[in-house]
Amino acid sequence: MKSWVLSYLLNSLWQIPLLFAAGWVAARALRRVGSAAEHRVWVSVLLLQTLLPACSTLPPGWLSALFAWGRTAHPSGEAQVSVVMGAGLGPGTFHLPAGLLATIAIAYGAVSAYFAMRFLWQWRKLCAIRREAGELVLTGEAARDWAECAQRFGTGEVSIAASSQIFGPLTMGLRQKLVLLPANMVAGLPGTDLRTVIAHEFAHIHRNDFPKNLIYELLSLPVSYHPLFWFTRERIMESREMVCDEMAAETAGRNEYARSLLRLASLLVEGMSIRTPHAIGIFDANVFERRLMRLTGKANDIRGVRRLAIVVACAALGVGTCGSVLALSMHVDAASAASDENKPKTTEPLKVSAGEMAGNVVRKVPPVYPVAAKKARIQGTVELEAIIGKDGSLEHLEAVSGPKELQESSLDAVRQWTYKPFLVNGDPVEVKTTISVIYTLAK
Repeated sequence: MKSWVLSYLLNSLWQIPLLFAAGWVAARALRRVGSAAEHRVWVSVLLLQTLLPACSTLPPGWLSALFAWGRTAHPSGEAQVSVVMGAGLGPGTFHLPAGLLATIAIAYGAVSAYFAMRFLWQWRKLCAIRREAGELVLTGEAARDWAECAQRFGTGEVSIAASSQIFGPLTMGLRQKLVLLPANMVAGLPGTDLRTVIAHEFAHIHRNDFPKNLIYELLSLPVSYHPLFWFTRERIMESREMVCDEMAAETAGRNEYARSLLRLASLLVEGMSIRTPHAIGIFDANVFERRLMRLTGKANDIRGVRRLAIVVACAALGVGTCGSVLALSMHVDAASAASDENKPKTTEPLKVSAGEMAGNVVRKVPPVYPVAAKKARIQGTVELEAIIGKDGSLEHLEAVSGPKELQESSLDAVRQWTYKPFLVNGDPVEVKTTISVIYTLAK
């Protein structure tokens, strides 16, 4: 577990900046395609920044083994041969003292626990705000605007309330949607500006931004320590607000909506916090200049072949970045950080688990299912015992169990394997390990 946590931490340190850089390039390229495309880019970046470090903790070579399985599978799907060697140590494995690893793991666990506790505290605070909020009844033009927006966005039943604990309108609720307005906002805003607020919040509800934001925050907990990850979150909020601006502007026209948004910006009091944790609101992204330029600028969205070319190029950039991230992933091994006192002092081969040797395979030849065994419906697992020399070559290989009809096929294939030298304190040693070759037939 300690090795898994530290491998996740190590890979997230450098993968998050790389993914952010690729996302920034893609978002800039897709900016003229539309705010929705830009928002999807940043959401994808956030998901990859949280999930790819976890994928990097999987056994080294798992990706190539996955593709190899597809290449070596029997064309008819009747038979399959797979080699099981465990987790293993890859070319990018770090061997560090157990004490240092424990210290780093404890520190990382404490930081992650802090962000988890902060998430829970903010959730309790949001629930308290909702309980304290008083029911609000709209009348006249405001009531008509509310009903029109509810019908336009198809949101169903949405409640509205007022609270003295917030300084900007926001949306919350998983099943029961709620628009929460600051106390006295309805009475203090002109009808046009109140309509802008209502339309914008209904756009958030239509997009289910509140539950989506909760999911993003939960997924973010393991990497919330990374400063560059905060920039990804900011870009998501900015692009999300621009998407909602475009949706809400359809109710009153882009220019009128932009003027109203500019007047609402004056409500931002210097030094006063507008954003409420977990909730979604019109003031979430303090980038009014760009939002206004997006609304009032000349529409020059890219269409046709040029649009397709940009999308394909951005997709290729994303796939290439993900492939590089997985190919360059590193692993931390706590068990192999042996001290000089633990260094083998005899000529006996060092016993190494199959998992530790998996990542050291340099050349792997897949076994072939014997035709006679396939016709006879013989299947099972062949256990091989191998001694690997200091140079990585197989010095001894024998079958210790499994169907005799399948043993020769396993031996013929594995004899052609080569390994990287197994190092202990930087010195190559002779090792003894096991390999399992599994033969299965379709039912």
